[in-house]
Amino acid sequence: MTMIDNSNINKIPTVELTAKDFKTPIDVRWCAGCGDYSVLAQLQKLMPTLGIPRENFCVVSGIGCSSRFPYYMNTYGFHTLHGRALPVASGIKIANPDLSVWVVTGDGDAMAIGGNHFIHAIRRNMDLKILMLNNEIYSMTKGQYSPTSQVGAKTKSSPFGVVDYPFNPVALALGSGATFVARTSYSNPKHLAYVLKRAAEHKGIAYIEIYSNCVIFTDGVFDQWTDKHYMDDNAVFLEDGKPLVFGKNKEKGILIDNFTPTEVELNDENKDGLIIHNEKNLALAQMISSMSFDNDLPRPFGVLLDINKPAYDELINKQIEDAKASLGEGDIEKLMRGTDFWEIK
Repeated sequence: MTMIDNSNINKIPTVELTAKDFKTPIDVRWCAGCGDYSVLAQLQKLMPTLGIPRENFCVVSGIGCSSRFPYYMNTYGFHTLHGRALPVASGIKIANPDLSVWVVTGDGDAMAIGGNHFIHAIRRNMDLKILMLNNEIYSMTKGQYSPTSQVGAKTKSSPFGVVDYPFNPVALALGSGATFVARTSYSNPKHLAYVLKRAAEHKGIAYIEIYSNCVIFTDGVFDQWTDKHYMDDNAVFLEDGKPLVFGKNKEKGILIDNFTPTEVELNDENKDGLIIHNEKNLALAQMISSMSFDNDLPRPFGVLLDINKPAYDELINKQIEDAKASLGEGDIEKLMRGTDFWEIK
């Protein structure tokens, strides 16, 4: 008798995905030179490497230039209202925990009208990846200053200069209880790709502030920290377990003096006292984040914090299953009628 091998009948062939599979036929339309192009390209390169089926990705956005992402990503997507990307994304993740949900937002969308949703999604530790493309301006609405615009910036809504103090987004995320916080830039694709991958691997809320140049209203506002001609002397790239050193020849470092990060020229006497980065240390991450707006210190880039804590969607779905196990399946009609009602015949 001839034996027939049926082992492969019900197996679905594995299809290897590429960046092209995550592109849509829609023309990508941002201003020439916009930093969002770089972020889109790196996200499309990353997703096929994660071992997740394409139908298990969902990209959610609010309103703004960066919010075009769902149209350009060949995944499930949802273009929501201004500032409302995070509650919609939270609902998606709770309803379908198997989805990998990515939120693409801007500094105006996330920090202003969406600010309340931002801090609460973070404190709940929603299993979402938040990419905040920061250009320090409301670009799509023609150049009003945003919550991250620097003091003195002259914009369409502040012709004599901004007098508001700006948010430090990474500090805000840390203060809200984020379990993963990072900063990177559109102009450093290798570093951008690394940080995106780290965020994808994190279980729980993962917040990335991405400097994204706006060529129309704030062109060059990040050059001091992102341009290759100035970056070495003005930016410090964080590496877990390694000291904070920077400069063209790594001749400068950061140590703590009187509980304050302080820049020093390296020598034999101080090199052993430099800050050693630890991604699991919240207090250290908060201290490093405070360097962001200190003009006497380099600006930190990389992963500030990466810690583990149960994610909200896991906790709430477990609570639902436990309730069903002890109380049985619910009856929506009985719930709506309640126990005290009048019936008129």
